[in-house]
Amino acid sequence: MEDSVQTRWFQNDNPRRLRFPAHGKAVVTCLLLSHDRIISASDEHSIHIYSLLTGQLIHTLKGHTGGVWCLATTRDTLVSGSSDSTVRVWDLSTGRCTHVFKGHTNTVRCLTIVKPEWLDWPKEPLIVSGSRDNSMRVWLLPRPNDKEYTNRKTDEPAAYEDVGDNPYHKHRLAGHEHAVRALAARGRTLLSGSFDCTVRVWDIITGQCRWVLHGHTQRVYTVALDAARNKAYSGSMDGTVRIWDLHSGECRHILTGHTSLVGLLGLSPSRLVSAAADDTLRVWNPDTGELQYTLSAHTGAITCFQHDDFKVVSGSEGSLKMWDIRDGREVRDLLPGITGVRQVVFKGPWCVAASVTGDGSVIDVWDFAGEGDDSWVEDDSEDEEDNSPGTSQIR
Repeated sequence: MEDSVQTRWFQNDNPRRLRFPAHGKAVVTCLLLSHDRIISASDEHSIHIYSLLTGQLIHTLKGHTGGVWCLATTRDTLVSGSSDSTVRVWDLSTGRCTHVFKGHTNTVRCLTIVKPEWLDWPKEPLIVSGSRDNSMRVWLLPRPNDKEYTNRKTDEPAAYEDVGDNPYHKHRLAGHEHAVRALAARGRTLLSGSFDCTVRVWDIITGQCRWVLHGHTQRVYTVALDAARNKAYSGSMDGTVRIWDLHSGECRHILTGHTSLVGLLGLSPSRLVSAAADDTLRVWNPDTGELQYTLSAHTGAITCFQHDDFKVVSGSEGSLKMWDIRDGREVRDLLPGITGVRQVVFKGPWCVAASVTGDGSVIDVWDFAGEGDDSWVEDDSEDEEDNSPGTSQIR
């Protein structure tokens, strides 16, 4: 089935397409594709849930009082982080906010869900949130039937809550000297990238910092964790990508070639992809750091991308392009002449992008499976986490 899906991406020149307005004049900051739902968030407080098949607005999630900058989901649970300094947990089936976590004292800029693995930690699902207050916090992920928790001081500033009273709070991870901009986690290993120019490696269970990875000379914007190879990857405003050995904490490779901010990294089993404000993406060998291809047909800074072992879909200030990752060839331009693509995500035969037009933000959906074929919609019984890797906007 996977080969059939990939074939359709490359051979279907006229995929079924749907466009609908989203979030008015606000900027779409996050975009997820989860089962048969599109989940989008904006810099003006709102989170929307749309039908993947029809574009119909199913729920508007209300509660945040600041822009929403990060999302993660698993099954019917959504977690969001905002400039109002809170982490909120939502029931996607009802659109209701069930939990509000306070403790951060500045914008929650990144978060991830860490789930149990066979014979490995954690024993229960966790949320990790990273903030402009220079810290991270580890929380238990509420179970679907847990009693709601919003704290009686919900309307007060986050700093006023004693997290010791919150039964879901596990750890505060401190050590960074500037904002935490990026997170990646697997098992009990957590990576954090910071504007203090360092990457830190943490034990998520004990809360202890295992390594402080020094080398970047400017802010770190993005990190990726490779559990199979026991490596970490980081991208920085200094224009480099670094490959780190998690056994020793040593930098094994410095990947050069980008000429400005490397704001996004994506990792698949056989490819590492970096995207930069220099209008290019680069495809690397994640073992050796060898450059395989430079993708250079964009005419503006790369704002978002996602890839697998067959293709890359990347957005910029002027277009949304699809590439063949196996040979670096540009396959098609999905949105030529667009004002600006802010987010993109794909899964199976579906591709979803949020962009800016003269009338405001819009969402486009492409279905490469073919007209009338809805058999590719995911079964809601699947328990697949989506932290939207590689789709964050460069800011």
